[in-house]
Amino acid sequence: MHRQESSRSSSIFSLPVLSWALYDLANTMFSMSIVSLYFSLWVVNVMGGSDELYANANAFSMALMFLTAPILGAISDQASRRMPFLIASTLICVFFTALLGTVGLYGSLILFVVANYAFQAGLIFYDALLPEVSTPETRGRVGGLGIGLGYMGSFIIVGLGLMIVKEETHADLVTMFRLTALLFLLFSLPCFLFVKERARETAGISVAVIRGALFQVRHTIANARQFPGLARFLIGRIFYTDPVNTIIIFMGVYVTNEVDFTAFEAQLLLLTAIAASVIGGFVWGVVVDRIGPKRSLFMVLSLWSVTILLAAAVPVFDLPKPLFWLVGIMAGIALGGTWAADRPWMLVLSPPKFVGEFYGLYSMVGRFAAIVGPFTWGVIVDRLGWGRPAAVFTMFFFVVVAMFILRSVDDTPREWPPELQV
Repeated sequence: MHRQESSRSSSIFSLPVLSWALYDLANTMFSMSIVSLYFSLWVVNVMGGSDELYANANAFSMALMFLTAPILGAISDQASRRMPFLIASTLICVFFTALLGTVGLYGSLILFVVANYAFQAGLIFYDALLPEVSTPETRGRVGGLGIGLGYMGSFIIVGLGLMIVKEETHADLVTMFRLTALLFLLFSLPCFLFVKERARETAGISVAVIRGALFQVRHTIANARQFPGLARFLIGRIFYTDPVNTIIIFMGVYVTNEVDFTAFEAQLLLLTAIAASVIGGFVWGVVVDRIGPKRSLFMVLSLWSVTILLAAAVPVFDLPKPLFWLVGIMAGIALGGTWAADRPWMLVLSPPKFVGEFYGLYSMVGRFAAIVGPFTWGVIVDRLGWGRPAAVFTMFFFVVVAMFILRSVDDTPREWPPELQV
């Protein structure tokens, strides 16, 4: 069988590497524009939809991903090439994103479910292409380049939004949907064109392969219980990623409706939070190396607790609006620290032999939290009628529960026996 040349390079600035990393910039534009900001503003502030409607659409798309991720992972592993699946998922996401706002509220929510599912599916195939553009020695730097370009994508899309979305109008927001779709496609093209994937000899995709993938999930969950602290850490992770994901999704709606920010101010606040997150990620990385992931994560979760309480207090006690700029900065710093601390802690708890397998569980609990958090927000705000500040306060409760669960999980480096080494 003819085998294509790999795109792997010793330089992180080669064309294939930069092309792969640009996809991170592209997909972050979708995540920031559609999931986190402009579509939620359109649903709630322009179309008069409830928080619950948007929350349930988000939760439903993530539930579909949670249920099918093992199957998509099996397809990714067993297909001779992953790129066709990445291209297909991206084009589906782009197409449905471009149609948002053209078919009314409920029709657009259905379009959003499909677009967000396709976006999440694409991430599975995209992440699996990292070995094609890197060597074991350059993998960390190449992945870091993608993360850095992802932050740049956030700045670009919100910066464009500042010029386009002066007020929360249907026309301005629909323009952002279409611009997001166009930019997602344009910045994805280099990855499609210049990342040369090696064809693999596989047994092919079959019902047996899919059944085996589902069995592997059950086996991995059972296997995780054998290693002290791992299962408890993953349960705790559900509770602290729940508020993080939910706040990211509803921050735009919250500040415009509860804190009386204009659309322009809300976008500036988001840019400020992103900048704080970039800086926070670097600072927390140093802290983690010095004091360990557990103490670092508890400091981060303590910061989240104060941030969430302050976010709820500003509208409830009619505190000065400028105080919310501090909330945005604190949230950004905490966000950068969350990922800087929890990934190394997960690595400490996982034996080298099963790192890939257990990181699959790590991703699964993150997806589960992305279902529970928005659903909980919608129930509290609309079903129970307690309002958005009450929903924010509930996120504080989740963080406290996470800290309680994690308090007994040790982060001392393990001495793994030879049979659990790579």
